Amino acid sequence: MTEPFRLHLRVRYAECDAQGIVFNARWGDYVDVAVTEYLRVLFGGMPDSRELDWRLVKQTTEWHGPARFDDVLDVRVKPVRLGTTSFVVATEFRRLADQAHLVDSETVYVTIDPKAGAKQPIPERHRPALERGAPGIVIDMAGVRR
Repeated sequence: MTEPFRLHLRVRYAECDAQGIVFNARWGDYVDVAVTEYLRVLFGGMPDSRELDWRLVKQTTEWHGPARFDDVLDVRVKPVRLGTTSFVVATEFRRLADQAHLVDSETVYVTIDPKAGAKQPIPERHRPALERGAPGIVIDMAGVRR
């Protein structure tokens, strides 16, 4: 199996709660950052929103373990399904240091006509990138030295 798209993020102090772990709502923020970088790679930059725009319509998250301040997250994003007007991506979070499995999230996006705000089919020219994903690409936003 090919490696998924990966993003390294460092947990910041302000993202942790009184228990000293990443606050549950922050995981949605992390998914958003990771999927934005993933789509930027897929399309060679963010597509013109007049041509392709999307909205999140469903997101499910399952927690397996906590992350703490200064942990580096190894975030893995891969395509799951591609429909007529929607696409689904899976995001898996591991701690980079020990590869402990922390969180899984699945997100459903619907492509929309930005003027009308109504669903529209995914443009044919964008379908191959959404089907292919970005296997093997790693973006480091955590300053990890290898």
